[in-house]
Amino acid sequence: MRKIHVIGIGAGDPDQLTLQAVRALQGTDVFFLLGKGEVKGDLTQLRRDILDAHLPAGSYRVVEARDPERDRAAGGSAYSPAVEDWRSARAGIYERLIAEELGEDGTGAFLVWGDPALYDSTLGILQEVLERGSVAFDYDVVPGISSVSALVARHRTGLNRVASPVQITTGRRLAEGFPEGVDDVVVMLDAHQAFRRYAEEDVDIYWGAYIGTPDEILVSGPIAEAGPQIERVRAEARERKGWIMDTYLLRRNPGPGRA
Repeated sequence: MRKIHVIGIGAGDPDQLTLQAVRALQGTDVFFLLGKGEVKGDLTQLRRDILDAHLPAGSYRVVEARDPERDRAAGGSAYSPAVEDWRSARAGIYERLIAEELGEDGTGAFLVWGDPALYDSTLGILQEVLERGSVAFDYDVVPGISSVSALVARHRTGLNRVASPVQITTGRRLAEGFPEGVDDVVVMLDAHQAFRRYAEEDVDIYWGAYIGTPDEILVSGPIAEAGPQIERVRAEARERKGWIMDTYLLRRNPGPGRA
């Protein structure tokens, strides 16, 4: 039966791969890469750099396909259906790649940024492919160093404080309000810099973009002070590269009525 590795490759630094991930790379016949067009071509190149760092030159095969576009203008009740349509389109591409590019007893791999279990669709999409029933395969998951772990490591801080919870959420959710009962919040997928809503509160931000790559940018401090700097460098970086991947930790400081 065909075998698929879903390999977490960290936030971009080839040195962040685990030994388990390297062994999975070494046991793979073909790597499937989904590109996002010329503007984000360096994302594909980063994956190739990771392969080159851990595998002998010419020892592996790569098959590339174009990632389907998602309707990013969809909001409100249309958001979830738009994501589901995009995932189904991706499932069709995965299905074709596995059926046409991988032998009956071959081993393929998808390289997933960060960790496959954290805000990534690959596992759900592969399950959808299996449920369609047209191609059979087994798969395993190799955990990776997430951008969240890399972010706090680069800022030399922790995710949580003593006896306190931490929550991971999205920019869309943060825009609706700070999670109740939580003072440490990691925010991912924030295209609209929802942290600005909290500039008047006593909240610190630990922000990072392109974490683990040569283009890495780090900013930290009270939102009132660091926020404008983040907005500026984020806009400059997005203009320069055409895309940006960033995440941040918000840490609300104790005040009246809070321990």
